[in-house]
Amino acid sequence: MAGRIITVAQQKGGSGKTTLAVNLAVCLQARGFSVALVDTDPQGSMGRWFMERMALRGEDEALDFSTSSAWGASYESDKLKKRFDYVIIDTPPKIDSDLRPALRVADLVLVPVAASHVDLWATEGVLDLARREKADLLVVLNRTRPHTRLSAEVADKAAELGAMVAATQISNRVVYAETLGLGLGAIERPKGPATAEMAALTDEVLARLG
Repeated sequence: MAGRIITVAQQKGGSGKTTLAVNLAVCLQARGFSVALVDTDPQGSMGRWFMERMALRGEDEALDFSTSSAWGASYESDKLKKRFDYVIIDTPPKIDSDLRPALRVADLVLVPVAASHVDLWATEGVLDLARREKADLLVVLNRTRPHTRLSAEVADKAAELGAMVAATQISNRVVYAETLGLGLGAIERPKGPATAEMAALTDEVLARLG
């Protein structure tokens, strides 16, 4: 059976795309799946994370990394899904025709949205483009402060835009930034709230992919 492709996309920078992508990859690998990461963002944060991980842990056949141009994302991911259970594509913070191949090929598009109205406004372009490509889409509230009025408002507004919003919210925790710089996932630190958050989100993603 061919692997499934997950594209992480958001127009606004600072939404936590790379952090979400690598943490999801670590969670999937911890459950026994093989994962390939594809970075189409010229900023290269995912590649730096992978290099740190390689230096710390050495090579791992169950976790691979490659870079691609935005237009080459569909070719690269189609090739990788023949060898890996999941392919996760990290995209640059912009919405234009270059993003379409990564959306078109995706079995699921994850859209991280920080808990602010500005971030929500920026999401409309992603949603529109994803609909044109008939992509299945899941909005993930990221870097939130749980149980605040703002987080609830942003979730409600995202739903009003016609987007499915994940039940799991990813909080604004230091551990995500710390582990990213070390080439790790948050679940690879002593168990805490971040471990439970990422486990719950992984469950939602797997359920959505069937």
